[in-house]
Amino acid sequence: MKRTNLFATALLLTGQLFLSACAPAAPATQPSTSGTAPATTTAQTAAVTKVRLGVIGSKHELWDQIKTNLAKENIEIEIVEFTEYTPVNQALYDGDLDLNSFQHHIYFDSFNNANGNKLVSIGDTFLSPIGLYSEKYKSPSEIKSGDTIAIPDDPTNLGRALKVLESAGLIKLKDASNLTPTQADIAENKLNLTITELNAAQTARSLKDVAAAIINTDLAVDAGYSPAEDAIFLEPVTDASQPYFNLIAAQAEDKDNPVFKRIVQEYQSQAIGDLMLEVYKGAQFPVWEGYQKK
Repeated sequence: MKRTNLFATALLLTGQLFLSACAPAAPATQPSTSGTAPATTTAQTAAVTKVRLGVIGSKHELWDQIKTNLAKENIEIEIVEFTEYTPVNQALYDGDLDLNSFQHHIYFDSFNNANGNKLVSIGDTFLSPIGLYSEKYKSPSEIKSGDTIAIPDDPTNLGRALKVLESAGLIKLKDASNLTPTQADIAENKLNLTITELNAAQTARSLKDVAAAIINTDLAVDAGYSPAEDAIFLEPVTDASQPYFNLIAAQAEDKDNPVFKRIVQEYQSQAIGDLMLEVYKGAQFPVWEGYQKK
């Protein structure tokens, strides 16, 4: 009698296992010993949080690593690539993105002030010195009278480019404290250079037609240049560089979003800072508090 009951129980369990295998994607359960319904494990039922992140260009090794790391925590980052700066903040403002990571504080503040301060910075990322590039010259000192130099045309990068030209000894500006000068603020241009303003994404493409060009680092890298090796002059990094720290931006209502805070925390890790220095070879420097260069 006892043996018959055991055999019947085994058949019943086998049937239950077969039905479970054929059932659609039911969550795995822990065995119950109390007679109550089995409990579903947290890891197996946690919902995936999807985050759309806007970046510039197709080279984003750091975000690829962060994406892989956070997938283990059910945070799924979709990287949305842009080729120009202007649409990226607008896409975040319109709700088509959850976050973006492409700009420094001056650029961000300019957009935000003009659009009702609807965006917030939720964490600094890196400083990326911009550079002067040329296919004709190896040093700014070789640039000749009457040469044409291309610079970005958006107000913040235009001003930054002019300050780089000043640091390179090519022009002098009226007010060193002005972070957003225009060509009207040039006090001295001894070489009578023609400074042509282009969309930032066009500056790298202009090199065959101009003597030199100021190219933002992300666009230079995307075009195949190594700032540390190919720039004929790199922007000096000083205590005054803070306005050019890059950042991660979100909508104001999401400033305390715990998932977004976790993304910032992962970015601002020692491992990602080390990877940044390895991948970008001096073109980007971690700027968050607590990073220690090895």
